[in-house]
Amino acid sequence: MGIGFGVTPPVKEGDKYDVKIEDIGKEGDGVAKVNNFVVFIPNTKVGDEVTIKVTKVLRTLAFGEVVGESEGEAEEEETLEEEEEEEDIETIELD
Repeated sequence: MGIGFGVTPPVKEGDKYDVKIEDIGKEGDGVAKVNNFVVFIPNTKVGDEVTIKVTKVLRTLAFGEVVGESEGEAEEEETLEEEEEEEDIETIELD
């Protein structure tokens, strides 16, 4: 029995997932895994944490597109912005 034979992919077109880009494929697309199923996502880099929408599903891999930042990354950026604002306020008070 060959790889992928008789196995239904764990993702469907239109599904959304929060993923972390783990690698870069030969064509330069980011590579993430959903339930150990490979999904290629263009315009991403290793370490990106994004929300993707699956656009095409084949027997052994899928393709997706970025539709937003993952929840964890968005919260992290908000915290950094708040810290920067606090630093600006402190700088103004010192002047």
